[in-house]
Amino acid sequence: MAASRLEIMHRASGSLLFSFAFILFGSQVRAQQIPAETIQGMLAAQIRAQGFTCEKPLGAKKNARLSQPDRDVWLLKCSNAWFRITRVPDMAAKVEPLP
Repeated sequence: MAASRLEIMHRASGSLLFSFAFILFGSQVRAQQIPAETIQGMLAAQIRAQGFTCEKPLGAKKNARLSQPDRDVWLLKCSNAWFRITRVPDMAAKVEPLP
């Protein structure tokens, strides 16, 4: 039995609706799957670029006592070491491995 024109139009409209919904919401689904970058990830990348080894960043905490308005001091915990990182705008970070 051949499908009637009405059935064919109904199937085509369903496919068109699905395609339209995917175009509208597909980018939002993909964007939600990208993990947000964390401060420990950014600090680890910065010290790696300066020649230090941070195998896996596990956490970072800002040291409010040592920080100043234009100088942030962070403690970075990596799976292999601890670091004190002093960041000043437009300069390389001062990185101190901690025992």
